[in-house]
Amino acid sequence: MAVDRTTSAEGTTARNGRRLQFWGFICYCVSSYVLRRILRRAIRYSSEKLNAKPGFLSSLVPQVIELLGDAFPEVKKDPQSVMHIIDEEETQFLRTLIRGRRLLERTIAQMGDSKTLPGETAWRLYDTYGFPIDLTQLMADERDLAVDMVGYEEAKKRSHLLSQAQSAVGIAKLDLDVHAIGALKDRGVPVTDERPKYDYKSTQDGQPADDRYHFAACSGTILALRVEKGFVEDVHGGECGIILDRSNFYAEQGGQIFDEGYMTLANNEEVEFQVTNVQVRGGYIIHTGKLDGALKVGDKLNLFIDETRRKLIMNNHTGTHILNFALRKVLAGKEADQRGSLVAPDRLRFDFACNAAMTIPEVKETEAITQQVVQKNEEVYAKYASLADAKHIQGLRAIFDETYPDPVRIISVGVPVDELLLKPNDGLGFNTSVEFCGGTHLLRSGHIGDFVIVSEEAIAKGIRRIVALTGPEARNAIQRSDAFQAKVDHVKQTLKSGQYVHKTLLKELNDAAEEVAQAVIPAWRKDALRTELNTAKKEIDSLDKAAKAAKAALVNEKAKEIVERDPGQKIFVLQLDAGGNAKALDGAVKVMRQVAPDAAILLFTVDEDEGKVLVLASVTDGIVAKGLKASEWIQQVSVAINGKGGGKDLNAQAVGTNVRGVAEGLELAKKFAEGKL
Repeated sequence: MAVDRTTSAEGTTARNGRRLQFWGFICYCVSSYVLRRILRRAIRYSSEKLNAKPGFLSSLVPQVIELLGDAFPEVKKDPQSVMHIIDEEETQFLRTLIRGRRLLERTIAQMGDSKTLPGETAWRLYDTYGFPIDLTQLMADERDLAVDMVGYEEAKKRSHLLSQAQSAVGIAKLDLDVHAIGALKDRGVPVTDERPKYDYKSTQDGQPADDRYHFAACSGTILALRVEKGFVEDVHGGECGIILDRSNFYAEQGGQIFDEGYMTLANNEEVEFQVTNVQVRGGYIIHTGKLDGALKVGDKLNLFIDETRRKLIMNNHTGTHILNFALRKVLAGKEADQRGSLVAPDRLRFDFACNAAMTIPEVKETEAITQQVVQKNEEVYAKYASLADAKHIQGLRAIFDETYPDPVRIISVGVPVDELLLKPNDGLGFNTSVEFCGGTHLLRSGHIGDFVIVSEEAIAKGIRRIVALTGPEARNAIQRSDAFQAKVDHVKQTLKSGQYVHKTLLKELNDAAEEVAQAVIPAWRKDALRTELNTAKKEIDSLDKAAKAAKAALVNEKAKEIVERDPGQKIFVLQLDAGGNAKALDGAVKVMRQVAPDAAILLFTVDEDEGKVLVLASVTDGIVAKGLKASEWIQQVSVAINGKGGGKDLNAQAVGTNVRGVAEGLELAKKFAEGKL
């Protein structure tokens, strides 16, 4: 019987979606190989079979919450973070899905009449493109093919042995030391033309933050190949370093992290080089990574940077410049000079000189000024100028101990560099961000999107560090803080209503406080949330203290009323409404003892919230002499309430979990005491 592949795909996507979202919530987004396999199969099905757009899988999360939220409250904990992680995994796998599928199709076309996909290809699909083996088997089965699993395991073993050997050597040995640079110069190898890294443009697509970036195509010719601290003429797979005549890959420098991506042989796309690190030494850019196939000096490669990653890095680099400007405004009169930075895809880090911690209002103002510059959506200008002329620009920011090239590249937000050079003494640089920088930047400030400062702390004496987020990461941080604010508001509203169980509300508050403390959210909002939670906790504690005092007063009054009816009675076995307040029960014993000093007293109270029974027994020396000990009395009633207890001859207590056994316990207590006295 024929199978409807589309229907099968819809069913598989739905099943996989439910599995990964539910278990993703339960595991609270902990990295899991099993979850990733399920997710990647779902991504492939939704993309290829349903033609679904990116974000489809995460859009199902609210439905999962609606279906499972009541039965499994954990799924409600942080759905936004789960959606974000699913989207990130989807984006990452979609980058390699098309390339992996092309490899599969090329291999099948070359197989002729064979019905078995080579194990080497299956391993490469996993190792290079992230295809779980079960996904490869599924795709092969759709084409009526089997996978050579013996060959797959052999290829896997060979790859692991090679990786272990290369790890022992170390990727650092591919780097260029002074001897390697000298050898390149002696051979007449020209330095790398790095201008292509700046070759990109943007097109408008709705809001500024949604504008699309287009990176120009780039190709380069291999000038040198490096393996284990030596140059070779050709490489046949494995870890290696490549130096090209030109490159659009950004080499790590100036605080900005390197680009990642891949390269393919111009006349054979099956030969692929995964770029995992890029450094520049003496003008030579060396790309290091893993090669599938064979390359030789003189080969022409097509270069593909990870454009999504690059855009995020550009977000954070331009954001770092604007943050530097905002700090100068807020900390006017203080040093606040830059001491270092890190520009990564997921965050930016900015170190600066300052003898005191920033106050929360200062952090908030710094974030606000940065956001204002972003919202203006001004053009970001970049131009080279002579170092001497550039240094005359008033307001220009630079790292005091940094050595800059001549000519030097100037980055200015909102003011053309030519205007700054023409009027260096007009102070235009004090009103915007102007810095020396060779990094890659956005074309307009509005392309940053959201911006938040998540922390400000000391890293050394006189040195402070700010960590901030931009774009999608910042938006997620804002959404997380909104979700926390909703939780805090719920606690406050419940507290105001007076309709709550103290321990339940206190747990909710403490859980929220712990989550806020660990959350990556705007620093000033975290401080505000903590303040609100601390205020609410104080109010809860105050109300609970007052409620317990009122409860104790009522219990004491009731106990006194009972004992005063018959102060000569020798045995008092009572149930009082003290809830879980053991102190109130103890106070009642003391009140009764004042009126009936020679009586045997045993009191019960039920804590309905916790489903527990508390029992206190108190006797005198005279009663003990007659044979009734408090500890033995307690043991008699413990069975009825499924409790455990203990104590001494004069005083004892027990706690049980069978609230329905109180009546039986009261009866047992009376009979036991009467039998002794």
